Amino acid sequence: MAATNPQTEPRSRTLSIHVATWNVASAAPPPDLSDLLQLHTPNLNLDVYVIGLQEMNCGIMSLLSDTAFEDPWSSFFMDVLSPLSFVKVSSVRMQGLLLLVFAKYQHLPFIQILSAKSTPTGLFGYWGNKGGVNIFLKLYGYYVSIINCHLPPHMANNDQRLEHFDRILEMQNFEAQDIPNILDHDLILWFGDMNFRIEDFGLHFVRESIKHQCYSDLWEKDQLSIAKRHDPLLREFQEGPLLFPPTYKFDKNSNNYDTSEKKRKPAWTDRILWRLKRQPQADCHPPTLPAPHFSLVLRSYVSHMMYSISDHKPVTGTFDLELKPLVSAPLITLLPEGPCTTESDLLISYSLASDFLSSPWDWIGLYKVGLRHINDYVSYVWVGDNQVSFGDQLNQVYISLSDIPETEDGFLLFYYSNSLRSVVGISRPFKIQPRSFLEQDSLDEAQPQI
Repeated sequence: MAATNPQTEPRSRTLSIHVATWNVASAAPPPDLSDLLQLHTPNLNLDVYVIGLQEMNCGIMSLLSDTAFEDPWSSFFMDVLSPLSFVKVSSVRMQGLLLLVFAKYQHLPFIQILSAKSTPTGLFGYWGNKGGVNIFLKLYGYYVSIINCHLPPHMANNDQRLEHFDRILEMQNFEAQDIPNILDHDLILWFGDMNFRIEDFGLHFVRESIKHQCYSDLWEKDQLSIAKRHDPLLREFQEGPLLFPPTYKFDKNSNNYDTSEKKRKPAWTDRILWRLKRQPQADCHPPTLPAPHFSLVLRSYVSHMMYSISDHKPVTGTFDLELKPLVSAPLITLLPEGPCTTESDLLISYSLASDFLSSPWDWIGLYKVGLRHINDYVSYVWVGDNQVSFGDQLNQVYISLSDIPETEDGFLLFYYSNSLRSVVGISRPFKIQPRSFLEQDSLDEAQPQI
């Protein structure tokens, strides 16, 4: 992506990121997830949603259906978020694990997807019932790693949980030479059903502590908290205060902790962690190279007790990511040439940044405002086809009149780079005027307007 000009150094900006993790225990989405997505929180103004699910229905028929169509959870989130200008940027699934990333469409030219992969750790590392799914991206020029995991259950398997945590981390190697090791990424968001339990205390003591909201004693015996005190690498991962009740294990369709014969002890199994890249000390930087401005502030870390479709309660964390963009201008600037009507082909002009290498496999898509994901286009054109003019500064292509719907909806144009596997340019929203009934040349004789 295009680098910034040091003479026009961009101002810092703040991105609001909402992270949700939920073990859904094979359940279908409930009718309303407004609280989980914080849709009615005043002045929240989110920019990015990161959603990780565990134990999605992964029966044979379900997996076959989800291969051909969007799974019900992905469809649900897209239906809810797309009218709010959020687009699904990337997703990855491994059996019951699903990771989704949504962003406001205006951020798409500054989000480059580098990799989406799965790391199975079940059955000697070959079975995906446990493990992690990962999305790695560049956000305004910074490296960000997002990991959704499901670690081994049961009180006695704490060492195995820690081994799986390390294994997932070790498996994050990259074929591309210019992508740094994950520990050199600017931000790691790591969350999921980590299955850490509360040691030593008996069931009665734990439940009474929860009843009276006396969590401090339980924190001391939380296995993840104990591990962080002894493991230097794990200690680098931060977490907000656990000011909400343990999120496991509940009777389904209730807020009652396990009343079955097993009566499993409640625990904070569902967690959200983050790690910022360690920056060198200020005196280590040459005077002309100040330390990058990149910080993360946790605004809220809560559970959502109103949802009872699962034996887990979902957990969300809302963050403010403050950064000084390393990339401040899109690689492609594009716009439709007016006037746009359904009586002529849609002429599209675009210019390229000097360091961007276009490809014949790049394409420009026409979308309705409110699109769900990158493949939700109305029409598209390869940049090597339908060319009207081509030059160093300005390029022009057109989308055929026959591919333009007659509607009063607003539209957007996206330029998709095949080599970067990302959107690198977006137009402003525009209207295509409906067909008039005035006498004009026949549609067969219509020509692109230049």
